[in-house]
Amino acid sequence: MPPEESHGPHRPGRPLDHIARIQAEWARERPDVDVTPQGVIGRLHRLGALLTEQLCLVYRRYGLSEGEFDVLAALRRAGEPFERAPGELAAHTMVTTGAMTKRIDRLERDGLVTRRRAAGDGRGRVVALTPAGRDLIDDAFSEHMANERRLLAALGRDETDHLESLLTSWLARVEPPRGA
Repeated sequence: MPPEESHGPHRPGRPLDHIARIQAEWARERPDVDVTPQGVIGRLHRLGALLTEQLCLVYRRYGLSEGEFDVLAALRRAGEPFERAPGELAAHTMVTTGAMTKRIDRLERDGLVTRRRAAGDGRGRVVALTPAGRDLIDDAFSEHMANERRLLAALGRDETDHLESLLTSWLARVEPPRGA
């Protein structure tokens, strides 16, 4: 199959994108294997990596890693008094408790969070935002949202809405929403 007839939304006369080139090569080398899933999965994977790179630029401006941003954001979203148990933080950021401990250690060292014993449970711990941590995440989050708007600006409103609907539906089938 000629590259300009490869699977996916490629239009003749336009250069092949990275994924279309890979599909064309596989179609040539392994015509017995349907490579159409790469059109979606490959592009999502590549786009995810490119988007993560752009998102991390903002986090780094605030001296944060992606994971540290997530921890501060999860605490801020908790509302007053901006605290959660470490296990709850791990669940809200989808990381192991071991990875969470390392993030909390660094954030505590930088004065952005504090740890204390939970009231009524001497064994339990609570992590809370400090005023400096709240100021930092508020500033970083505002810039993060502006960055996400910038990244989506290449799409029209209808395209964005349609894409969100498709991704929401697909994600719900792969990872059912909590409480389902």
